[in-house]
Amino acid sequence: MARVLIIDDHPLFRDALRLSLMQKPKELALGEENAIDFSESFEQARRVLNHDAEIELVLLDLHLPGIDGFWGLLELRKQFPHIAVLIISGNDEPSVIAKSRVCGAVGFISKSLAADSILHGVRDVLQGMEFWPENMVEPDADFIDVPLRINDLTDQQMRVLRHLQEGRLNKQIAYDLDISEATVKAHVTAIFRKLKVLNRTQAVIMANRLDVDPPSTI
Repeated sequence: MARVLIIDDHPLFRDALRLSLMQKPKELALGEENAIDFSESFEQARRVLNHDAEIELVLLDLHLPGIDGFWGLLELRKQFPHIAVLIISGNDEPSVIAKSRVCGAVGFISKSLAADSILHGVRDVLQGMEFWPENMVEPDADFIDVPLRINDLTDQQMRVLRHLQEGRLNKQIAYDLDISEATVKAHVTAIFRKLKVLNRTQAVIMANRLDVDPPSTI
């Protein structure tokens, strides 16, 4: 029987979604009453996934405390490649949906959908299919390589890149990550090489392409 993890920091939506899914346990092939777990942050979700090998599906919001946009999706796919990730977001622009697919999601559900449509999407994914809205478009050709290059970074290099994105200096990054400035410089050099860029500005521009504008509502 399936187990599902909802990663969303909006308690009203998260609780309503969990209740809606638990009303259809047989249709969704869900197990016991606690077959659906939830996390309010990405770090909390990572701990849950590290200790629960039975989770088959993650429902992931694109806007979470401490991690935003497609960063969380890329990290989940890299660290837990056996777990399907279904994006559930209030930002359902066609370009966002297309980028979700490129970054490794198996489907996209808009938070504006009716409960029956959300259940349909979750059921399809649990049955091994994908679930994409009809308004999905092809991603920009120059975006396709972005997640591939960033996924080539180590976990620490991804942390350094996100600090670069925030405009932090090597000295600040070294302090935040508790490493030496020399180590930061080595990571930055490796980041430039793997991303195929020449400087910090180009690296930040590429990293910014993983960001997603927050929706006007949840």
